[in-house]
Amino acid sequence: MAASRGSSTFASLAVPNFRTYVSGALVSNIGTWIQRVAQDWLVLQLSGGSAMAVGITTALQFAPALFLSPFGGLLADRFDKRRLLMLTQSWMAVSSLILGFLAVVGVAETWHVYVFAVVFGMGAAVDAPARQAFVSEMVGTERLTNAIGLNSSAFNTARLIGPGIAGIVIAVFGSGWAIMTNGVSYVAFLIALLLLNENKLVKTEPLPRAKGQVREGIRYVAGRADLLIALGVAFAVGTFGLNFQMTNALMVRNEFHLDAAMYGLLGTVSGIGSLLGALLAARRKSAPGLRFVVQSALVFAVFNVLSGLAPTPLLYGLALPFVGLSALLALTAANMFVQMSMDPQVRGRVMALYMTMLMGGTPIGAPLLGVFAEWFGPRASLVGGGALQVAVMAAVLLWVIARVQRGRSEGLDVSPDGRFGRFAQIPAPTETEV
Repeated sequence: MAASRGSSTFASLAVPNFRTYVSGALVSNIGTWIQRVAQDWLVLQLSGGSAMAVGITTALQFAPALFLSPFGGLLADRFDKRRLLMLTQSWMAVSSLILGFLAVVGVAETWHVYVFAVVFGMGAAVDAPARQAFVSEMVGTERLTNAIGLNSSAFNTARLIGPGIAGIVIAVFGSGWAIMTNGVSYVAFLIALLLLNENKLVKTEPLPRAKGQVREGIRYVAGRADLLIALGVAFAVGTFGLNFQMTNALMVRNEFHLDAAMYGLLGTVSGIGSLLGALLAARRKSAPGLRFVVQSALVFAVFNVLSGLAPTPLLYGLALPFVGLSALLALTAANMFVQMSMDPQVRGRVMALYMTMLMGGTPIGAPLLGVFAEWFGPRASLVGGGALQVAVMAAVLLWVIARVQRGRSEGLDVSPDGRFGRFAQIPAPTETEV
């Protein structure tokens, strides 16, 4: 039954499996945000306030995405996604508990954080494409756009709650206990996965084992100009824009000289805008156009720059909800566009490439922005990040247009009498073409 107009924002919650999944994910995501805040604060404490150390930690956590996400996508296409998620969630839970324990007993050093950032990132690199692809199996194609928005809403509801809790736990008990809280929170997600009714899942046919399947996914994307642009936007946003925890930590501690509780509070304030952006995205009846994907990412870059120019903590705090709102509109738009534009048989591999672009550039962007902050002050990480995001998006657009003109990709109208940004509607390839 279709949801009524007034309940369209929450239509996917009518599906029992998705409702159970989102409930477990919400608890787990709260823990994730607690750890993100606590880990950056722990690194600042251990390194004497080094912006470079925070950048390195962020880079190491996302570096595995560069190498493992494509294979994680292949695993998602080839194996049961629910069981794969149970494995990756357990992996990340154990890594969080060990790092938290080291901090609690007072033996943690900066290199310990570096090591466990890599270990945690390995699990996340395989987990992310499987989670993205699994959503469609719970709700089907009809509700997929809404489910993507609600999935983002759950993540950003957690972002509202998690940083505030982290600030309190860090202030009262220390960073180690906050990190261990995340390890325990994975239990809720694991229970939710166990409770799902497998008979109600809309499973895609498992991909038979064959050679060159990762390359096959890459060739599929390379032949689609629209997907190349969407992935290019994800790379620019993820590499230079989505460094909230690092840039926020640097602004709060090194620029405004505030404490951990205020750091958590400002993280929550930013989450208000993110949650609103996700809820607005969930109200969409259909996937956004590629033009909107590009425009929303440009707006996000502008707000990033403006937040970096805020002269006082109050104005900085007022800018953060707009940063969060524009970031989530850009991210959900790109995610919806990619998921609704592909053949289901390559969903895992294409979403793996999407997550590689979104997270895989962080090992480049985070240390670079850390250097900016070290040399020119914390504000440079936001202003420079916004400027680099725009520059990379422009470069991607020009490169894709050149590919289309050479006949190497389809889906973008760049004919002399066409206008820039007119995107051709090309049919999704059939299974034999994939």
